[in-house]
Amino acid sequence: MVADDVKKLREQTGAGVMDCKKALEDAGGNFEKAVVLIQERGLIKAEKKAERGTGAAFIKAYAHQNRVGVLIEVRAETDFVVKSDPFQELAHELAMQIAAMDPENVQALLDQPYVRDPGKTVEALVKGTIAKVGENITIERFCRYEV
Repeated sequence: MVADDVKKLREQTGAGVMDCKKALEDAGGNFEKAVVLIQERGLIKAEKKAERGTGAAFIKAYAHQNRVGVLIEVRAETDFVVKSDPFQELAHELAMQIAAMDPENVQALLDQPYVRDPGKTVEALVKGTIAKVGENITIERFCRYEV
């Protein structure tokens, strides 16, 4: 195991240095297996955080070709996380997902295949961001307009 592998795994997954090192050790140096381990462990961390309150909010507005508009309220535990790049990117991806797929409600949104990677759900996308930022994230509500 090389420090470059740890660095590469950290850049790809957003996990901490020690988590990356442990995943690489557990995977016997196999990078792909380490990525899977990080993802699995991230989901476990996300589930543990699900009970924590989300008091800080962010509203994202998105318009697609001036024909479809979306407003979405996404919440995290602190303003620090709400202002972070991973959280902002998640809010943008969620707004684009809503514009493209027109879910009926938050649960329907979470159950949908993610448009950029149909192999995973929107819920997995949210849980991946929870693992990156270390705080619970919830989608409070959204609305979609189309002309």
